Amino acid sequence: MKKNRLLVTVLSLSILVSCDNQLDLLNPNSQTTENFWLNQDHAMEGANAIYNSLLIDGYYMRMTPALTDGRGDDFKADSPWPDLGQVANFTIPATSGPIQWVWSAYYQSVFRANQVLKHVPNITMDENIKNRCLGQAYFLRGLSYFNLATNFQKVPLILTVPITVEDRYPATATEEELWNQIISDFQNAQNLLPISYANVTGPDQGQNGRATKGAATGFLGKSYLYNKQWALAANEFKKIILGPELNIYSLAANYKDNFSPFVENNSESLFEVQFATPDQVGGTIKNYGGDPNSAWMQVSSIGHTYAQDGYGYSDFLPTQWIYNEFKVESTVNGKLDPRLLSTIASFEPSANSTTVYANVPWPHAENSIYPRKYTHDGFGVATESQGSVELSDINYRLMRYSDVLLMYAEALNEIEQTTNAYSFIQQVRDRAKLPNLSTVKPNMTKVQMRDQIAHERALELSVEGIRIHDLIRWGWFYDAGKLAELRKHDGDFNLWIPGKEYFPIPQSELDVNPNLLPNSAN
Repeated sequence: MKKNRLLVTVLSLSILVSCDNQLDLLNPNSQTTENFWLNQDHAMEGANAIYNSLLIDGYYMRMTPALTDGRGDDFKADSPWPDLGQVANFTIPATSGPIQWVWSAYYQSVFRANQVLKHVPNITMDENIKNRCLGQAYFLRGLSYFNLATNFQKVPLILTVPITVEDRYPATATEEELWNQIISDFQNAQNLLPISYANVTGPDQGQNGRATKGAATGFLGKSYLYNKQWALAANEFKKIILGPELNIYSLAANYKDNFSPFVENNSESLFEVQFATPDQVGGTIKNYGGDPNSAWMQVSSIGHTYAQDGYGYSDFLPTQWIYNEFKVESTVNGKLDPRLLSTIASFEPSANSTTVYANVPWPHAENSIYPRKYTHDGFGVATESQGSVELSDINYRLMRYSDVLLMYAEALNEIEQTTNAYSFIQQVRDRAKLPNLSTVKPNMTKVQMRDQIAHERALELSVEGIRIHDLIRWGWFYDAGKLAELRKHDGDFNLWIPGKEYFPIPQSELDVNPNLLPNSAN
């Protein structure tokens, strides 16, 4: 299996400014805008630097998955770290360190993307490579604003590199302005990016992990879906499913392969963040954050954060509700839904599941359940992090083809094509060997199909940083009946009060920016 080393260019540019201009020091080991952005190599290095932001603790290394999974009704905190418990029960304060890390990581990515979009158009270079650099910048900026909008609700919209002091104190944008920009960025990325890098000409030829036209199309459709623009969403998903040019994706035969360190960037993956161990790509310093350098690792902390007692921190546990939900239906041959044991580690003698990691006999109480997805449990290895801590090489999948199928079905249902939605849901069910939905639940109404899709998404996409955003966009927090269900699923929801479904704007940001507004969670 080939892993790519992400090379990072460090530019001595800051989004902060000092009020004292008497001291102006430059780091002699860093490059400045005066001696950078001169050629094609610089353009590609600048694009690569945006990807580096995805690897730090506030982004996909740990905190973005952990703080989104923790808020779902399928996951609950089991950690001595107060912030993780407070996020899970919707009481996180604006002074939380992890909340600040997430905010900073997203805006670091935005800042780096803005540099590429400002400088690369002026570089004399191969036009196809230029377009790919710009397309990746649009995609990654759109992704960061997508995460900002879904997690923080209303934030500043920064589209240029700050120049004046006033530029460094941006005002809060409206939700409409944010989503319009997100959609615009994904549209631009869709127009500029290749379907694949397999046959491009240039240094990026054959490189996995770069944004593609398919990834941009998937996130464009998802952005429309989140804004209830159902017909527009359906049109984008249709391009991926039916083509003509983007129907290159398919469901992996084995659901478990989507979370394996051995079967990455597979046919089901539209986009995933690339992680690797030091043995694979080098590195001696953990990539938590700060000024990146060539000694940085490219590891994920998620495996160790989620791994069961005795193998990791066990900072979160699956809820009993999601475990039970997997057992609502048996397969056509009377067995457990195979996704259960790829998502949750549980003692299941009837499914010949009585061991963990390298065939160690089940070491917990027989009724204990733990996360398995995004850990190394079940892949024949003896430890979670090669005998160390936080050394996972499992790529983080941001969008899978199964999600596209289910989102397409949802959009069809909302535009009065409920009957047509069945077949796309069934493709996902077929892999799990579940009965034909049109037979067991024929002629569902739109409302019934909504609930069915919610069930299907919970099982297919559990512990993938998606559930909380589904709950928010469906309005379940503000529907008395649905909120009661959530509180039965997960006791953490008993502490939720209106507005707290989002992260609060970091207090440290509110303290220094007079134009920044608090959100409903502050």
